[in-house]
Amino acid sequence: MNGFEKRAQKIKEKIIETTLEMMKTWDSNKIRITDISKEANVSQVTIYNYFGSKEALLREVVKKHINNSFDEFMEFMTGDYTFKEKIERIILQERENSLNSLTPFLMQLLSEDQEISQFIDKEYNERILPVFFQLIEEGRQNGEISDKISNQGLMMYINFNIKYTNEFIDMIKQSGNMNVINEMLHMFLYGICGKE
Repeated sequence: MNGFEKRAQKIKEKIIETTLEMMKTWDSNKIRITDISKEANVSQVTIYNYFGSKEALLREVVKKHINNSFDEFMEFMTGDYTFKEKIERIILQERENSLNSLTPFLMQLLSEDQEISQFIDKEYNERILPVFFQLIEEGRQNGEISDKISNQGLMMYINFNIKYTNEFIDMIKQSGNMNVINEMLHMFLYGICGKE
């Protein structure tokens, strides 16, 4: 990459990062190219030259955000953590996502933008699922997953828990007892009767 290409890439990254930061505090539907150019200290023409449209820029921003989130998740899942810590991360990841100010925008974009939806499906299937199945295999080898539970059953149970984590967190906040999160994780891992 020559000097011009490096500068161009740096400007493009600056525009993407600025837009990402703006999306955390602004109403994404109200962000205009004018606002982005002012915040990034670049001309509107530069933004259009690199991205073509506001929609294309937002799509690139979302892809970068998704990749960063997946990278962080993969780093944790391949790190030196216990099976229990990894399962906790999977279940509580949805809580972290719900606290993320981009979530409403991402959900709207997912429902409207086929390209983003396909991108996320592809990344999830190629990067996240293999690591997840490896975790299940490790759990089986270490005796932390019962032989009575199929991979499909475990996946459905985890997805069920992830889907309703936000409601659990809201109920826990209302109760004022944050220790209940640990109880919920214990019940997930060991059932209500304790470890078999």
